[in-house]
Amino acid sequence: MIPLYLALGGAAGAIARYYVQGWVADLTGPSAWGTFAVNVAGSFALGLFLTATEERIVVPSEVRVLVAVGFIGSFTTFSTLMWESQQLLEVSDFLGFAANLVGSLVVGLVAMYVGILAGRLA
Repeated sequence: MIPLYLALGGAAGAIARYYVQGWVADLTGPSAWGTFAVNVAGSFALGLFLTATEERIVVPSEVRVLVAVGFIGSFTTFSTLMWESQQLLEVSDFLGFAANLVGSLVVGLVAMYVGILAGRLA
């Protein structure tokens, strides 16, 4: 039954990622901002969900698999982050490359921490 939860969560996460990245691209034009937004939102969501379900709210393990591994795992985009960073290097956009990587890591960590704090308040 776990593979079904993974598949359902993964499909929903991939669809959500597609639409969030498209929405950000509509606002900013073609750029790495969509991936950045998805990674930060995913970091927050994973921190919030896992902390809340470990410390405050009891949910079945199937729900944790569906949401954390399936949905959020599919929604976040580390491999896409690496690809877009490489593309920035190829066009010698070193500032964009550094901002994309460092920004995603630093802001992602901050979002994760805020998610953890929010999960503890839930």
